[in-house]
Amino acid sequence: MDTLHLKIGGLTDKASVRTLANAIQDLPNIGHLDINLSSGEASIEHGRFISPDDIVQAIVDAGFTADYLP
Repeated sequence: MDTLHLKIGGLTDKASVRTLANAIQDLPNIGHLDINLSSGEASIEHGRFISPDDIVQAIVDAGFTADYLP
């Protein structure tokens, strides 16, 4: 699995973290997911059957922003 690191905008509380987690986990081929509310960063393990752009699009569709981290 590959790991995607993102800076997430719009995380305000635990409910928003749950909303984001649900949006990502609804995608196919998602492995481990770690969302840090205080830093606003997410680490997402995903298989090769889903692209990072598809993951970012799901995050945007859920009402958040996402920027790639190195």
